[in-house]
Amino acid sequence: MENEVRLTKSKRSLTNLAARDDLDRSLRLRVWYLYEMLYKKSDEEHPLTTPQIVRLMQEDYGIYVHRTTVPYDIALLEAAGVKIGRIRRQAWHFYLAERRFSMPELRLLIDAVASSKFITEEKSEELITKIISMAGEPSAEKLVKRPVVTDRAKTDLEGGYDIIEAIDEAMTENKKINFNYFDYDNQKRYVLKNDGKPYTVSPYDLIWDGDFYYLVGYCDEREAMRTFRVDRIEDIPEVTEDTMAARPADYSVKRYTKESLRMFTGSERKTVTMRFKTHAMKWVIDRFGPDVPTEPIGDDEFRLTADLYVGPTFYRWIFGFAGAAEIEGPAEVKDAYRQMLKEALDQVEE
Repeated sequence: MENEVRLTKSKRSLTNLAARDDLDRSLRLRVWYLYEMLYKKSDEEHPLTTPQIVRLMQEDYGIYVHRTTVPYDIALLEAAGVKIGRIRRQAWHFYLAERRFSMPELRLLIDAVASSKFITEEKSEELITKIISMAGEPSAEKLVKRPVVTDRAKTDLEGGYDIIEAIDEAMTENKKINFNYFDYDNQKRYVLKNDGKPYTVSPYDLIWDGDFYYLVGYCDEREAMRTFRVDRIEDIPEVTEDTMAARPADYSVKRYTKESLRMFTGSERKTVTMRFKTHAMKWVIDRFGPDVPTEPIGDDEFRLTADLYVGPTFYRWIFGFAGAAEIEGPAEVKDAYRQMLKEALDQVEE
């Protein structure tokens, strides 16, 4: 008899414990659903009343709550650090007062994704949909009506995310990667570089510049620092077991970005002195940043001396100033620029 009493009490205790667990679970779900509701359906311009919350809780989540429960659940959210706004009209109205991203920030993210050449059209739309969802339904319409960037060339290569993930993995594990890299022929067909053999690279940094991702690292085949556009890597890189080469002592990603001009490196780095008209200052600052050291020359010119990777991209950049920029030295850089201009002029005259 005594054992039966103990057994009955144990069963009752287990039943009560299970009931409390169900109650706790129900409370946790209810509070979470309330947060989700406020996140999706409210903002300062569109607060929710207690009757609306009660109705939406039942319609969207199948949970019945009494109107007196809503202030209690709001208080639980606030105790957890969630900022809830209150507006007193005929009755109290509630809304989520703080989001991770403001509307201007979300617009900026949408424009960046829409205009990025690295991301495919399909992936762009998928990301934009996710970004819009962070605004909440009342504000989403404003973002849907965003100005659309048109006539932008977008990559048609899938798998860009997987390529970046593999490079990130290699950088985290301090390993080299192998990959094939391609260019185009005159019929827009892929042509593999390096005679079709993979490059072996120690990946130091991934850099976003000029609408594209670039990989910066030490290339074993070239025995030098090199830059590769990620969207021209043919397939997902192989992460090897080889430890990556140590970064050069003088390597700085910030400086490397400035010196390499749109991430296309030349054969070697040189100290170049250039002379500009004053109206070109804004473009020099765009390229090198506001802290770039310059020297005024008279009233309408200035001089800039910088370490740069000298090559065709640098010469095209100088030529783009349409006479407002001049290479002062060294002599071999001036001669190479002059030769490039002469060859271009000869082609025009022919």
